[in-house]
Amino acid sequence: MDFTLSQEHLMVQRMVHDFAGKEVAPVIREYDQKQETIPWMLPRMGELGLLGICLPVCYAGQGMDYISLGIACEELEAVDSVLRVVMSVHVGLCSMTLFQWGNEAQKQRLLIPLAKGEKVGCGAFTEPGMGSDVAAMRTTARREGDMYILNGEKMWISLASKADWALVTARTDKKPSKSSGGLTTFLVDLQSPGVTRGDIHGKLGVRAGSTGWIAFQDVRVPLENRIGEQGEGFKITMSAFDNGRYTVGAGAAGILRAALQASIRYAKERVSFGKPLAEHQLIQEKIAQMAQDYEITRLLYLQVGWMKNEGKRSTIQTSYLKKFATEAAFKAADQAVQIHGAYGFSSEYDVERYMRNARGSIIYEGSSEIQTLIQAGYAIGERVDKPLRCELPAYDTDLWH
Repeated sequence: MDFTLSQEHLMVQRMVHDFAGKEVAPVIREYDQKQETIPWMLPRMGELGLLGICLPVCYAGQGMDYISLGIACEELEAVDSVLRVVMSVHVGLCSMTLFQWGNEAQKQRLLIPLAKGEKVGCGAFTEPGMGSDVAAMRTTARREGDMYILNGEKMWISLASKADWALVTARTDKKPSKSSGGLTTFLVDLQSPGVTRGDIHGKLGVRAGSTGWIAFQDVRVPLENRIGEQGEGFKITMSAFDNGRYTVGAGAAGILRAALQASIRYAKERVSFGKPLAEHQLIQEKIAQMAQDYEITRLLYLQVGWMKNEGKRSTIQTSYLKKFATEAAFKAADQAVQIHGAYGFSSEYDVERYMRNARGSIIYEGSSEIQTLIQAGYAIGERVDKPLRCELPAYDTDLWH
């Protein structure tokens, strides 16, 4: 494993850093306070190729690898989590899952518009009475000829009111039960009759992003929009979570870095008891911990990105990354507020927003408690990776370019 970033990786890093820093950073505080999405954000990300960054050129993607996806997520979240959330749901949950499980006809018809940014996708899995317990889904899909009739409601869905399509998992067994084998996944057109949706307001963090609900009442979904085989929905959803958790963990490195840099700047400028805060050992301890956690997080996401490039299953490594990175990011943001003192408690400084945003990532895409159960299961041998019918393709220059 070589940790040296390639010229292509450095190009991605510079491009995303410039976009987020020059175009979004000057306005994000305003939109966060108004709790409104930036109207030009999604089209601009599509224009820059971010919405298809790690997809092959033959599907209208940018032909870059999975490490490039992680780097982009870090740079985006260093400015605001709302940018990385787009990558998590559009790229990680939706597009990469379609790339893994879709047939060739679906990739040509559905994946290409997503990669181009002509269509925006999201993942609709969580329900009002179901968080991390995927097998407890109540949304149903009843087959009638070449159609499925979809009924149910999804909650806490990022881009719910902005997406064109949603990857939806529903129960298709005839006798509903809490069974993982009775789930099936579909790509649903959110303009279909019977679909209603809206935004959730009053969130603690990610306020400049769309988070909402989607309800389905007798929505007709064509058979050709079923992803994978009937009954494979649980495996497909878990694959989607692996991809989404990678983007969340890589993005958390951005908050860690931003909190660290903000703390260093303030600690050097602020004088207390006759010397800069940076010369006080207790402040140095906080900064050292942030720096250490950032380096660990970065190494973890580079490892997972490398494993994806090699075509290796990385469920347990992704779980380590997601849990460690999100918890470390929140701790770093919390300590950055502490270093800033009363100023950190106000929206005058960005660290207040970092802390609010970082808190959510410990919950979504599988809470820390779920990650602990996953890790314990692997450690004691109760969980093992079994071959999937469709694995995420390894990064291959011939296919990608």
